[in-house]
Amino acid sequence: MADAALTPALPGPAVRALASLGPVGQTLPSRLPSPREKAAIIVRLLLAEGSPLPLSSLPEHMQAALTEQIGQMRLVDRATMQEVVQEFVDRLDQAGLAFPNGIEGALGLMDGHISATAASRLRRLAGASAKADPWDRLVALPPERLLPVLQDEAVEVAAVMLSKLPVPKAADLLGRLPGDRARRIAHAVSMTGNVDPETVRRIGLSLVGQLDAQPPRAFDTDPVARVGAILNVSAAVTRDEVLSGLEQEDAAFAEEVRRKIFTYAHIPTRLSPRDVPKLLRVVDPSMLVTALTFGGAEVGDFLLTNISQRMAQSLREEMAERGQIRPKDGETALSGVVAAIRQLEAAGEVSLVLPEE
Repeated sequence: MADAALTPALPGPAVRALASLGPVGQTLPSRLPSPREKAAIIVRLLLAEGSPLPLSSLPEHMQAALTEQIGQMRLVDRATMQEVVQEFVDRLDQAGLAFPNGIEGALGLMDGHISATAASRLRRLAGASAKADPWDRLVALPPERLLPVLQDEAVEVAAVMLSKLPVPKAADLLGRLPGDRARRIAHAVSMTGNVDPETVRRIGLSLVGQLDAQPPRAFDTDPVARVGAILNVSAAVTRDEVLSGLEQEDAAFAEEVRRKIFTYAHIPTRLSPRDVPKLLRVVDPSMLVTALTFGGAEVGDFLLTNISQRMAQSLREEMAERGQIRPKDGETALSGVVAAIRQLEAAGEVSLVLPEE
């Protein structure tokens, strides 16, 4: 490996020129290399071999230190190089367990095993003194945590954040904003070309501090989504009564809940016709016949129109043979069909049309 490493770096004419001039730059025959120099030697050898090195996963200060060290070195004698390689190989052989580097790596490892309060406290203590890139954390956050930043922060800060996020996540967040706000942020992105890296880092640290300062939430979803999910599977009478009461207490909240609700009656307007066969494959056949018989002609016609004629005819015959259906059994069947659609949506197999669309 040593010969293969040195040959491309120092071809024949260059070797003879160096020999005639004597030692050039820094050599390391008379002392043991420092850990930093050892790392530079190993990286140089691996790069000469064409081995892929994910050095970008290291903190930026470590990447910079390693690059500076490589730039300071010149020649390393064969014996020193072989000694460093042997020590590196021995360490790999002796390694039994690897721990994450830094508080963020440790918190990622302990995710789900320590409380959210303890994790938030550790992040605050690490805070601005942490050398890790704050954007690594921000990029990993779900869109629901990042959306308030885009809504409330200055458009310049929002533009920087949007520029640092992966394109799919940035597009998703931009689509959730009101049109005017989205246009202003998109225009501000055009003015981020000359922002220096340190400013971007400070913005990231500030945003991380704001998010860590927020108290941990007991629920993963917002109140509107929770109420909407409950009413989705509630009986129609209960759902209407609750919505009527909410409108009297808080009309704005009631309107948001209505947009979150998806019931059996919404299937024709919110389920794509091409997704109907997927639904019928996962719904229990007996439950489906009960729902089609009890749920009314509009939804039934929509579902039966978007499947094969043979299957539709078979279901119509079973519906004709089905006797009187008790309201309780009918409501259960409707809720079962809705639950199946929600499961398909959660699995990413179907996409419901939003009420605004």
